[in-house]
Amino acid sequence: MVRILDLRKNDIYTAEITGITAEGNGICRIKNIAVFVPFAAVGDKAEIRLVKTGKNYAFGKIERLLVPSPDRIDSDCQYFGKCGGCVFRHVSYDAEKSYKSSLVTDVVSRIGGLSESIVKPLIGAENTNWYRNKIQLPFVRDKDSKIRVGFFAPRSHRIIAISSCLLQSTAFDRAVKNVLQWANEENIEPYNEKTQTGVLRHLYLRHAAKTDELMVCLVICAKKVKGEDRLVNRLHADLPNLKTVVLNINTAHTNVITGDTCRTLYGDGFITDELCGMNFRISPLSFYQVNHDQAECLYKKARDYAALKPHETLVDLYCGTGTIGLTMASDIKHLIGVEIVEQAVENAIQNAKANGIKNADFICADASKAAQSLKEHGIKPDCIIIDPPRKGCSPNLVQTMAHMKPSRIVYVSCEPSTLARDLKLFSSLGYTVCEITPIDLFPRTGHVETVALMSRK
Repeated sequence: MVRILDLRKNDIYTAEITGITAEGNGICRIKNIAVFVPFAAVGDKAEIRLVKTGKNYAFGKIERLLVPSPDRIDSDCQYFGKCGGCVFRHVSYDAEKSYKSSLVTDVVSRIGGLSESIVKPLIGAENTNWYRNKIQLPFVRDKDSKIRVGFFAPRSHRIIAISSCLLQSTAFDRAVKNVLQWANEENIEPYNEKTQTGVLRHLYLRHAAKTDELMVCLVICAKKVKGEDRLVNRLHADLPNLKTVVLNINTAHTNVITGDTCRTLYGDGFITDELCGMNFRISPLSFYQVNHDQAECLYKKARDYAALKPHETLVDLYCGTGTIGLTMASDIKHLIGVEIVEQAVENAIQNAKANGIKNADFICADASKAAQSLKEHGIKPDCIIIDPPRKGCSPNLVQTMAHMKPSRIVYVSCEPSTLARDLKLFSSLGYTVCEITPIDLFPRTGHVETVALMSRK
């Protein structure tokens, strides 16, 4: 067997790209060793320069493209390959959808031990640009001493200053311009992670696709910032859709973006959007899907899978502001939502009231502990919907849900590999995985959302 030591950094080999990883890297094999190549396309034949070698894999970059893949297109973004956002701007959207479908099918089979036939065709997006309703941009002082915002470069904390982004709502452009003018006039120092000095950490913007309401939030490493009134006056004068201006206080020396405390400078501290025919209140710390139109597709599929009946009880774990569960509340007798973020729970309660929903209760607690408490109190849900973070569910939570014996579990996931891992555990605890549908909520990036239906054997 060839050892990885047979491959050396800066060596150049000719190879063909045969696959794509979850991170969007191309895969080729050199001397029977897997080599990962960023910004490659399946079918590319290229000279690959090795840039890093490990025990049983290597990383390379395209030194010279010999035969381009038929999937290749010209990138339409000046920052592509520099910032850490998009990974698929160099291939057609049809090719991207194919890559993501194959990714889901692969992990479901390889990690989950399930039949590939249960994976249904991916639901693609009609709009691949300007779909994000949320943006978080770190502040930086550039070489000309100007304060700017940007994105982190891939696998680093080096900030690439940008003037616009093809993924973000165009409603953000004027807000960014006004905040930067204010920051430079006030000469407020950006936060420096290395020296742990400075004030301005992130510019955090949210836009409601249906109502056009705009939130401007500054994440600062202080309790206040100079020129607060001047910032509000500037934004209010130039942004007719401005709904609120908020300061988020994050004085911890960490790479977590937001802190736990918010202070409202203007408005009510939230915006309201319409989703699936309902109104939802969104605060800075509330989870809300970043792609409005594709979120409606996702929730419709989850509702179809849940197949709820008027006498049933639904438990919605990791419920955020209640969006998924509340869109199904009219189908059932009782909705119980669980969320650990207090502000999100407050929003969920307000969202239920605003939409005239009286059969919903919300619990502020860790999902595992809340599920265990519900089980101990004899709550027997007919259906559980779960939408966990990228790390998926803990084994304890999976076991607790299985012991509650709902007839159906609908699992919404933003990470196919942890979904597949958890589905394997559910399968061992008496549940059959009936169907999985990938839905592309994040075009041009390496992420894909999935929703899975399980039924109790």
